[in-house]
Amino acid sequence: MRHKRIALITGANQGVGFQVAKELAADGVTMLIGARDMAKGEAAAREIGEGAIAVQLDVTDASSIAAAAERIRSEVGRLDLLVNNAAVSRSTRNDIALEDYASHYSVAVVPLDEVRAIWETNVFGPLAVYQAVLPLLRLSSDARVVNVGSGAGSLTLNADSAFPYRKAYSPAYAGSKSALEIIALSMMIEHEEDGIKVNLVSPEFTSTALNNYQGVATLEDGSREVVRVAKFGPDGPSGTYTRWDNQTIPW
Repeated sequence: MRHKRIALITGANQGVGFQVAKELAADGVTMLIGARDMAKGEAAAREIGEGAIAVQLDVTDASSIAAAAERIRSEVGRLDLLVNNAAVSRSTRNDIALEDYASHYSVAVVPLDEVRAIWETNVFGPLAVYQAVLPLLRLSSDARVVNVGSGAGSLTLNADSAFPYRKAYSPAYAGSKSALEIIALSMMIEHEEDGIKVNLVSPEFTSTALNNYQGVATLEDGSREVVRVAKFGPDGPSGTYTRWDNQTIPW
């Protein structure tokens, strides 16, 4: 298979990132598997097979980001697609059941250090990676940035008292996804005239380590919108915020 496009996915050794990488590689895309743990990245690349290359990338570590960008520049020369996928819902404890999350992470009690740690990965990480690889995206004739957000971060939805998930809204995970909307919208405005396309997408509530495997959608089903948008070609839309299947999410 001849691989033409070159894509980098952060947090791609597991979960939604892995599923998206697997499906894009099967579609002929050279996949750069961003992973904090290189051994896990290499294992994921081996499982995906042809066209998958592990890249050590910790989105909270400036030196790791710079090294990854330099490796991409020196080994493949450009980047056509960046998928900002890496995210956490908690910085350390992973034993909190979903139904108890709000009581531990509400605005009244969530530790500021915990908020900072979540935002380092979910907000500052995507911005830092984007800034580092932007020169490589500018070398592409079909450049796109896909930011993996969450409808849980929609301010419009959470301001509606009828929204069923608003009680879980807090400065932690959901708030970080609201902040990612700012990052994504800023990118959209920045690139309105230069040809780089930018999208924001929300996976379904997928069973992954992010939610302690309490999600209800399979990896295949939960990742569908990310895959659909990541496969857009040069004539595909920019400036969208969607969930499956192409349903617009309010900001």
